[in-house]
Amino acid sequence: MYSFSIPPRFALTLLAGLLQTVYAHAADDAADAPAGPTQTVEIKSTLNTASSSAPSKGSLDARSALSEVSDQFVRDFTSPVADYSQVLQMAPGMFSYSSNGVGLGDNKTTMRGLSDGNSVIAFDGIPFNDTNGVSHHAWVFFPSQFTGGAVIDRSPGSAATIGQATYGGSINLLSRDLDNTQRTSATGSYGTWNTKLVGLEHATGQFGPNGSSNLLINAQEMKSDGYQTYNKQKRDAASLKYRYQLSDNTAITLFSSWLNLTNNTPAIKGVTRANVEQGNYNTLLSGDPTKGNYWGFNFYDISTAFNYLGVTSNLGGGWKLEDKAYVYRYWNKQNYNNSTTVISSSSAVDKLNSYLTKGNLLRLSQESSLGVLRTGLWYDYAKSFRYQIPSDPRTWVDQAAPNFSETYQTTTVQPYVEYEFHVTPALSITPGVKYASYKQDFRHLQDNGGAVGPLGGVYNKTTGVITGGAPFIDNSVKYTDTLPSLDIHYQIAPTWTAYAQIARGDQIPSTGVFDALGAKVSTLPKATKSTTTQAGTVWQSDKWNLSADVYRIRLDSPYSSSPDPVTGEPVYFLNGKEISQGVEAEGTVMLGNGFSVYANATVGTTKYDTGKWVAGAPADTETLSLNYQHAGWNGGLFVKRVGKVYADNGSTHEAFGIDPVTLANLFVNYRLKNPMSFAKLAKLQLGVNNLFNRHSIVDVAAAGTKTSSSAAPSPADLLTVLPERSVSATLTIDF
Repeated sequence: MYSFSIPPRFALTLLAGLLQTVYAHAADDAADAPAGPTQTVEIKSTLNTASSSAPSKGSLDARSALSEVSDQFVRDFTSPVADYSQVLQMAPGMFSYSSNGVGLGDNKTTMRGLSDGNSVIAFDGIPFNDTNGVSHHAWVFFPSQFTGGAVIDRSPGSAATIGQATYGGSINLLSRDLDNTQRTSATGSYGTWNTKLVGLEHATGQFGPNGSSNLLINAQEMKSDGYQTYNKQKRDAASLKYRYQLSDNTAITLFSSWLNLTNNTPAIKGVTRANVEQGNYNTLLSGDPTKGNYWGFNFYDISTAFNYLGVTSNLGGGWKLEDKAYVYRYWNKQNYNNSTTVISSSSAVDKLNSYLTKGNLLRLSQESSLGVLRTGLWYDYAKSFRYQIPSDPRTWVDQAAPNFSETYQTTTVQPYVEYEFHVTPALSITPGVKYASYKQDFRHLQDNGGAVGPLGGVYNKTTGVITGGAPFIDNSVKYTDTLPSLDIHYQIAPTWTAYAQIARGDQIPSTGVFDALGAKVSTLPKATKSTTTQAGTVWQSDKWNLSADVYRIRLDSPYSSSPDPVTGEPVYFLNGKEISQGVEAEGTVMLGNGFSVYANATVGTTKYDTGKWVAGAPADTETLSLNYQHAGWNGGLFVKRVGKVYADNGSTHEAFGIDPVTLANLFVNYRLKNPMSFAKLAKLQLGVNNLFNRHSIVDVAAAGTKTSSSAAPSPADLLTVLPERSVSATLTIDF
């Protein structure tokens, strides 16, 4: 699989060239094709039902706690500049915050009280993540306009669920569906903080012999000053999805996306408590070049590309094949001053975090009268290069010795097999097992003591030079797990099902394992594991759509280390156990006259075995929305409440209590058919995020070490707060 990236400024040129090529081939196909029967497309209109109106819903086929977020929610009830985290907000127990505004910050999503890095996030079934800690960056790879909804499994899933962090759950973002008919859409949006987006999308519809080809292209550019002072951002992105029907049994799909993000972002995340108490919520950077937090000393440049080639085929005899070869790239170049006050030859950091990941996901299934066999193999290879070097923010001349500099390769292999036994027409039982192997090979270069040290050499703090010693050191580690799963699915009635599941998940340690003097470790950690037990039910009708579940997850706490008393090398040990347990429910009810109500709630606990709360885990979350759809109008008022959470200070749990947060968003859309002679459809959207203009505190970083959970707040504590109300107006015209 060949990876390629196109500069964003050529996105529209790419679009025009592709369209010209596509239509040239389409014209040739039409001229050469023999006369034959024409293809008829039947368009049916359906009444609004609870399932079609639900922003998020359970599935009658679900074998675990699962929610499906609809494409309509993405199109109509998220900002056009949003990232995929806004798509996930609707599901039970999930929330995220962006302190610079929706789509304008690198925010993380919490699920069932577990942090972003505890779960798999995939795109069309292909997992993607940072290679140094299995975390995710919501503002890159896939803007919301590239996604067609999501399937959220709040569990490790079955044996067929692959990824490097099935510990907490799995999230599968979906690419856009391809249109059957030709369409060109132009979009323009303007909003608060001078936020502007222009976009062009083209759907060819089915073309070529017997309509065997279909293509969707999207290109967009977004600019914003952002809520936080001087935190400007620009994002250029383009995506392409192409499908070709080789035969009645086999199809090929190509997906590619390119994205470039530039902005000014402070190294210190948050405003001081003293500023917040004075009503100053957004001054993180300064316009004064004599100050350490001058905006010109802080800037990002991120480029990403994601590509896959997929093949699906019916092989006969009940056998089906799906194979996806993929490659994705992340290049994050960041420069920032590491102090708000000091400016010196070493006060800044020249930073790079980059990786190139290649892999293949093969899935085979065979359906018979006994049930369904599912088996497959996931292979993933990532090569990473990272460094941080002290630098002068005035000249960006780097010091000779880095804080750290490392390359590493991660090889993941996961074969799996499961069998869904159809015991009766209503009852199925699915046992399965997955083997997970993770191998990492490291090379650390000499550094100034920030990670592995000078490796036997001598570091001169004045000159920043290392004399003597080994230039680098190599290490290798391998983690292996066997992860079983078992679920039972029972169809109580045609519109009512129930399930029960027990499954094991795991998560590999971060790549900081060997960040110790000399890169020598006495006792290595192992992958942390989780066991999820849950049961639930789903019921659907035209007027109602309801699902509920109870769950209990027993998890290994993260590792800590202490020095070996003889060698001084780190000894890694588990911090104990965590228990996350609770009850979840979501549902939609049709009220009539175009109105419907959606609601979800999660009530539970996420605590260590000491009884202390895990940081960022709420006791409850609730979502309530009132939706309206009639004729050309549709709209929704969405209110999300996240209960009280705690923030840690180092090893001190529950150091700070953070009050509940309530956030409301409002969207109103109007569609007008044939608004002018040259247009098919016009859609006008008005969106309001943080409708009630709340400046709630959502996170706390302590200014100094607290000795107890009741430590008094400090004026120097760094607080993350909600951005002010933002409004956007968007016009999309289909030609």
